[in-house]
Amino acid sequence: MSFTHLDQTRSEPAWLEVLRDVQPLSGDLPGVPSRLVVLAAHPDDETLGAGGLIASLAAAGTAVDVVVATAGEGSHPNSKTYSPQALAALRNKELHDAVSRLAPAARVHLLSLPDGGLSAHRTELDRILAEVVGEDSDDLWLAAPWRGDGHTDHDTAGQAAAAFAAKARIPLLEYPIWLWHWGTPTDVPAELRVFPLGQDAAAAKRDAMAAHSSQVNPLSGLPGDEALLAPEVLAHFERPFESFAVTVPKSQSRVFEDLYARSSDPWNFEGSFYEHRKRALTLAMLPRERFGRVFEPGCSIGVLTTELARRADSVIAMDVSQRALDLAGERLAAEPGVRLVQGSIPGDWPAGEFDLLVISEVGYFMSPSQLREVVSQAAGTLAEDGVLLLCHWRHPMADWPLCGDDIHEAFRDGSGLHIQAEHIEEDFRIDVLVHRPAVSPARREGLL
Repeated sequence: MSFTHLDQTRSEPAWLEVLRDVQPLSGDLPGVPSRLVVLAAHPDDETLGAGGLIASLAAAGTAVDVVVATAGEGSHPNSKTYSPQALAALRNKELHDAVSRLAPAARVHLLSLPDGGLSAHRTELDRILAEVVGEDSDDLWLAAPWRGDGHTDHDTAGQAAAAFAAKARIPLLEYPIWLWHWGTPTDVPAELRVFPLGQDAAAAKRDAMAAHSSQVNPLSGLPGDEALLAPEVLAHFERPFESFAVTVPKSQSRVFEDLYARSSDPWNFEGSFYEHRKRALTLAMLPRERFGRVFEPGCSIGVLTTELARRADSVIAMDVSQRALDLAGERLAAEPGVRLVQGSIPGDWPAGEFDLLVISEVGYFMSPSQLREVVSQAAGTLAEDGVLLLCHWRHPMADWPLCGDDIHEAFRDGSGLHIQAEHIEEDFRIDVLVHRPAVSPARREGLL
């Protein structure tokens, strides 16, 4: 895409006609998140593209972080009055002033990566974005430039945000900036939604736009100091709404219902030697022949559940997919001690103590904060002489935030339980944890 701010822009009335029937954002993302992170390529992008969103959500109690990748020192390359360093300092001040008008309590992170050269610093941008978001990404929205905006820095920032949002499984709101300048109706993304602005949010946005004086006004009367955003361009950002291309990750239940709709045995539990061997090792590592009350979240179609039921008085087997539970019910029809429950952990953790907890191949599908809660729930509901068995794949999981080693280390570090046995190989690992060192099977049988 090749354009400059001097090109003729599409008239705002024409754009309003194009956007007249676009659906509201609330249809995809009802409610208000507890946290909003806004990524911008340059100072002023955050205000032009998402200033109303920032003001509206901040007023509703949402915590806001604004991450600006570059200082915008390249906006006036022919200026004789401002060096790039002086312009960067000016735009830094304008950025903080503008954000304070939108959300006084917002945290601003100016990364000062090279203006116009962001693509060469993608790794650094990825790292800092992850640090700002942190591990607690539950109930968080990420807003960023639209990946198709046509400016290399905007596109890079959008790509970084999209990759992060997909891995963290959080909603992504991409705001166009330059699309409104160079684009036509056929360029509008199909996922576009509108976010109506109330009077207070619209007023705060107008004030914030004015705070970016170096972009909306000339730096001086000299050549090279012209305003970058002419009135006809600014008109695109004075609408009573903002526009976002919205990507919402599928819910966990939808992901797995779709999976089981395609296959009644998605992981080939019955036909795979790998699965047969892993299951045999899992059962062999249980330090007792029988258990009283057992909980198995993520039971899938009940293949391991069948084996557990033969060594337990009762089993609560849980899965997020009703289709999986229906298949498990057919398999377990002859096992009266098994109760099948639809749900997921940590939210649906059952009451009472358990003699055996089997957390196998489910940890990847949690956020880090959910995993911490599950660690606490497991330690708190494991009977004094109970056993916690963990089993997980060790290779990276596409589109999910955690891997097997992350999960096992979280239990080792945070549960307060002792490691009784462990098995680690290239593909998977199994850990057996207990409250206190237990009598070994050999000692229990009098062999020592």
